[in-house]
Amino acid sequence: MAIAPAAELGRGRGVRALTPSSPAPSSDRPRLPPRGTVSLAAIARGGERLRFLRRAGSWLAEARLGLVVMALLVGTGAGLGAAGFRELIYLLTWVFTGRQTFGQQGHAASTHLAFLGIGFVVVVPVIAGLIYGPLIQRFAREARGHGVPEVMLAVAENGGRIRPPVTVVKALASALCIGGGGSVGREGPIVQIGSALASTLGQLVNMSERRLRVMVACGAAGGISATFNAPITGLFFGSEIVLRELSLEALVATILSAVSADLISRAFFGGAPFFASVPHDLGVGNDLSYLLIALLGLLSGLIGVAFQKVLYGGEDLADRLWGTRPQWLRPAVGGVLLGLVLLALPQMYGVGYPVMDRVLAGHEVLWFIVVLMLGKILAASLTLWIGGSGGVFAPSLFTGAAGGMAFGVIAHRLLGPAVGPPVLYGLIAMGGVFAAAAQAPLTAIASVAEMTGNFTLSLPIMLVCGVAAQVAKRISYGSIYTTKLLRRGIDIERPKAIEALRAVTVEEVMQPLGGSDGLRLFGEGRDGDRGEDGARPGPAAADGERWRRVVGPVTLRRRPQALFADEDLEHARRQLVLFGRDGLPVLSRDGRLRGWLTRADILRALTGRLRSAEAEIEEGAAAAEFAREDPARAIHIPNTPLDGYEILELRIQADSPARGRRIAEVAWPPGAIVVAVTQGREIHAARPDLQLREGERVMVLAPLGDEADEQETESTHAILQ
Repeated sequence: MAIAPAAELGRGRGVRALTPSSPAPSSDRPRLPPRGTVSLAAIARGGERLRFLRRAGSWLAEARLGLVVMALLVGTGAGLGAAGFRELIYLLTWVFTGRQTFGQQGHAASTHLAFLGIGFVVVVPVIAGLIYGPLIQRFAREARGHGVPEVMLAVAENGGRIRPPVTVVKALASALCIGGGGSVGREGPIVQIGSALASTLGQLVNMSERRLRVMVACGAAGGISATFNAPITGLFFGSEIVLRELSLEALVATILSAVSADLISRAFFGGAPFFASVPHDLGVGNDLSYLLIALLGLLSGLIGVAFQKVLYGGEDLADRLWGTRPQWLRPAVGGVLLGLVLLALPQMYGVGYPVMDRVLAGHEVLWFIVVLMLGKILAASLTLWIGGSGGVFAPSLFTGAAGGMAFGVIAHRLLGPAVGPPVLYGLIAMGGVFAAAAQAPLTAIASVAEMTGNFTLSLPIMLVCGVAAQVAKRISYGSIYTTKLLRRGIDIERPKAIEALRAVTVEEVMQPLGGSDGLRLFGEGRDGDRGEDGARPGPAAADGERWRRVVGPVTLRRRPQALFADEDLEHARRQLVLFGRDGLPVLSRDGRLRGWLTRADILRALTGRLRSAEAEIEEGAAAAEFAREDPARAIHIPNTPLDGYEILELRIQADSPARGRRIAEVAWPPGAIVVAVTQGREIHAARPDLQLREGERVMVLAPLGDEADEQETESTHAILQ
């Protein structure tokens, strides 16, 4: 679009100039600039809008109140996304089966595919897989699987950055998978959808990585809150599982997001508890029942770990069997196996909440409850083995409800009604299995209390979840979420660089003294070092005069603070600051002298950890960008580049005009900024009086030419595709 210069406007190209010989334009027909030109006033208005948007974005990204506004926006978006995603699942389930929910009817035919009879459940997963398989492979490979590990990875290793296409692709792929018979949950996709939305909004206003991580946790909290009408569960899920830290700023933002998302959900689905049909007057009538509840916690922990082992063990087998065949075809081919499972046990179709209601209501017999529990583990795992898209939250709840009901039925038959109704054990076991699978007891406790609307069950829920989580942690290092990342070589629970001192013991870095066993100590004396009577001098002989004769005068006397070899360096650092200017002795727990620790030893250990962490940062970033064609290059492309500038490295050679001159004396090109100069192996900030010597390198922040800027933009765009 051409812009009419001011001089040309005066000559009549834009607006005809008025002269004595030219008639004035009619007042009722104003003259407009010729087509293809823009007035200067319009340009000024556009510039004002742009400046306003930039100021607003900066305020949202940096101000405290801006974080509040962003949290509310993310919560609103997550609530709308959760409502829309649920309706999309209902729609696609109706398309395939003729009903909004399917499975609780048992062996029933689809009203839309009546000619296939019950056999339609073998065909539908194949059709759905043919659609969402290529969709995921082409647009967002992060959308494959249960979604939460990818969100955790983005927060831990990628500064909270999630690609915008994930929002749409995850919604479509998961809705197709669940609507087409996939026996997985909608909570994992909702978490990824809400988190991707939050990350996109945060990136639009150029939020810092610290705040962007908080925004991602807000998106996850909002998604869970809206899905279950459970804002406290959303708060704990965002803090305990996604963000994995507690701070006042993050807690307030996450609370606001969870509350706003829940309010949006209530507008669509009402405010009743998620499991509204469950009796709300349940309670533990006999304190001896807590022994059974503790035993149920142990069993819940074993079931949660078993679910995790089956999921990832089967995935390894599926990967080996599939080999190098096209991944986009895997859901369709595997859909045949899933269909056969659904043919045998149609109750496994979709999320399965209606079937859970029947189980908790006591409408199923004991042996079939056990079959449903085992069937859910198999069907949910199989859906993910074949490359399906969906969560593991709902399968964990289903498995826990079935397992707890079976336990309650058996206890009721053996011990009588004094132990309480079976549904009591079914509800608290829901939390126990999820606490074990996710190793997140706080989220599990809140989820059962809020979804049932019965907070009087808090005590038994806490007991079951605590025992189950501890059992799972003793058996398995990773949870059902983090194990997926561990299998890629990424440990997001590893100690970070700031926490590195807590991960290293004094014994690992101390200077050993007196041999490996710590028994032989320096200062025991030598045979020739005796007094006039031939005896070795005792402690009393070690006076100042003797030290002066042997070494030199004593300048300081103090009692030593002892460190223990098994203490961490964070504790040792504090002791060194307070008591050990030049070091402290290290003892074993049995009192033997083992070594000597100095501040230099701690610094060397920390430096080594930081160096190893640099490689871990690159590996983590590459894993987070695994969907790119060249992740190793993509991670080094700036996420927030400084437009119009490039960094140049200039070497001072023997014939360089700048050699021997001070920085202020060099005629630098216009706009160039000298930022650093190397001196030996060190990099120093540039000073005007700093003299440049041969062999040194000068770092310059220089304006980028239009042609180079365009070429770099095209190259960056090609890498990030």
